[in-house]
Parts: sequence; structure tokens; C-alpha cells
Amino acid sequence: AVVRNYSGAGAKQLIDVLEQHKADVEATLRKVPGLLSYTLLHSGEGGLSVTVCKDKAGADESLKVAREWIKKNASNIQANPPIVSEGSVIVEFK
Repeated sequence: AVVRNYSGAGAKQLIDVLEQHKADVEATLRKVPGLLSYTLLHSGEGGLSVTVCKDKAGADESLKVAREWIKKNASNIQANPPIVSEGSVIVEFK
């Protein structure tokens, strides 16, 4: 799983752009091999995304795809890079 924490300058605007283009974000991330789930949420000053994949290769690909989507669609927003945390999922239920 990968958690991207967007905060600081430009973070709120970036999350707003992601929300406005959520159908495109979903279509883009669904192409990631082994994608199990993706969640995007607002926090006070920015937002968080949580991506769960079957393996590390998928999680790594999700980081690449997210970075490319932002570069292509939101490069005008001077947001700080996200703080990325990743690790193995211990418990997951739906």
C-alpha cells in the first residue's frame, strides 16, 4: 500500500483538481497492474491518497502514474511533492 500526503503550498488546489477530474484519475489508476483500491480524501490543508495493490510492483507503478498525471494535468499548481509512506498491508476488510 502507498499513502501520499499532500500538504503545504498548493496542496488544497491540487486535491481540488484531482476531485474535479476524478473520472480521469480513476481511469488512469485502473490501468495499474494489480490495483485493488484507491481512495482520495480531503484533509484540512490538502489531502491524502491511499492506493492498495497486490504487490510492490503495482504500488511503485501507482506512484509513477500519479506523478505523471499531476505533471500532465496540474503542472501549473506549484504544490509541494507529497510525503510518501508505503508498506505491506496487515489487515484489510471491506
